[in-house]
Amino acid sequence: MLPIITEEMSSEIFGEIFQDVQSWRKNMIQYLKEENPEINTAILEVAKYDENIDLKAVALGAYLTYRLVEVATENDALAVEE
Repeated sequence: MLPIITEEMSSEIFGEIFQDVQSWRKNMIQYLKEENPEINTAILEVAKYDENIDLKAVALGAYLTYRLVEVATENDALAVEE
């Protein structure tokens, strides 16, 4: 079961992203190459699947989703420890 993503978490992540979208996306590419290369490869493959789809937009959405789930999972883990 996926963790719950709160509005507060979303706002925090959106704040990170919208400071510099291109830089954030590039940092996520590097982060996922190290953290979870299979996910990164899957995101890039799906984004390249259809030449009519904007590769960067698809990747940004996927990285955003990954980051939201990651933060929510960390939050759930902290709540269990308390």
